[in-house]
Amino acid sequence: MFSLEKGFEKGLISKITDELCLESSYSKVYHKTNHDVPMPSRENLARAVELLRSIIFPGYYDHSHMNLETMKFYTGSTLDEVAHILSIEIKRGFCFACSEEVYKTCSDCDSLAMDFTTDFLRRLPVIRNLLASDVVAAWEGDPAARNQGEAVFCYPSIRAMTNQRIAHELYLLDVPLIPRIITELAHSETGIDIHPGASIGEKFFMDHGTGIVIGETSVIGKNVRLYQGVTLGAKSFPLDSEGKPIKGIARHPIVGDNVIIYAGATILGRINIGTGAVVGGNVWVTENVKPGMKVLQAIPQQQSFTNGDGI
Repeated sequence: MFSLEKGFEKGLISKITDELCLESSYSKVYHKTNHDVPMPSRENLARAVELLRSIIFPGYYDHSHMNLETMKFYTGSTLDEVAHILSIEIKRGFCFACSEEVYKTCSDCDSLAMDFTTDFLRRLPVIRNLLASDVVAAWEGDPAARNQGEAVFCYPSIRAMTNQRIAHELYLLDVPLIPRIITELAHSETGIDIHPGASIGEKFFMDHGTGIVIGETSVIGKNVRLYQGVTLGAKSFPLDSEGKPIKGIARHPIVGDNVIIYAGATILGRINIGTGAVVGGNVWVTENVKPGMKVLQAIPQQQSFTNGDGI
């Protein structure tokens, strides 16, 4: 028996090691590296995202001491580091998902990783423009925001959307695994869970944000505002002939422009929330909502008491 006074039982570590190395123990959780290439590094990807954040919002994060005279130097050197990290991590993503039917040789993956990194970097001005619109939406949509800089530096909505908009571009390039890691980094920080596949228009704001879930095939229009605890989820999971969920089908809501969805609302399935609609708090929506419509909880009818014991 183990005790603090006597230390470990003799041979205990060896015994546990033998048990953990039995194939029956590890077979369902073991990842065998392809071509001896390690898994993508969460730490390296977190570093890349922080570097990108400093480029997208110059003066707020790394190199906060930069000025207009030094911006080109810092931006260029940072982009060079980002390109180096992403090309390595994207290659690792390919190796993780390696299939001879798709990736013929390791040199193919090396070339693809460089091409995809280049294509992604070209999208950075678009990502910045979208995030700048998100900052405006946060400032306009929250009376507690003193200025736009406060939204950039402090708001979980902007932090989560920075990761998501970066990850979404990699998702569109069909980069394996890496986009999901990037959005999950923000999920762990903010409590906001947005799949990298979700398509989100400009001027998007999540007030407070905690507990928001946005599924893979969600489509969100322009100038949409969500409050904490909102779910844009799937109503059901169609199964194939073997009883397994069918992948890749559109199963999440489409939210039109200028929609507001209040705290705790749950919206499920491939339904449409029309332009200008308002969805109230804690409601359950599984059918289309017409443009401009308000969906609110029913107000309970006042009860009448006849026994004189009304409360």
